[in-house]
Amino acid sequence: MKQIYKITYPTNKIYIGKDSVGSHRYFGSPDLYLINKDFENLPKEVRMDYTVRKEILWESETATERELAEKEIEFIRKYQSNNPEIGYNQWPRFKTDQK
Repeated sequence: MKQIYKITYPTNKIYIGKDSVGSHRYFGSPDLYLINKDFENLPKEVRMDYTVRKEILWESETATERELAEKEIEFIRKYQSNNPEIGYNQWPRFKTDQK
């Protein structure tokens, strides 16, 4: 099962990713440096006890890898998760006129 998912961190930022096999344990590969940097600004009590949420936004049993990649970009743009103020996706590069 191919999926597009959204991860929401306690920093209130998001990451959109794709999964070709539908693994419930897969959380993508966002830049951990960026996440850790934002975590440093959270109160200690939040850093000591937090929840990371994974939402499946779209799934398909028949989509090709190319279609999956296109859907990922579509959702990155829709949620603006490539905007550094909103999310952790670094590609495609965010353009202020993207909205």
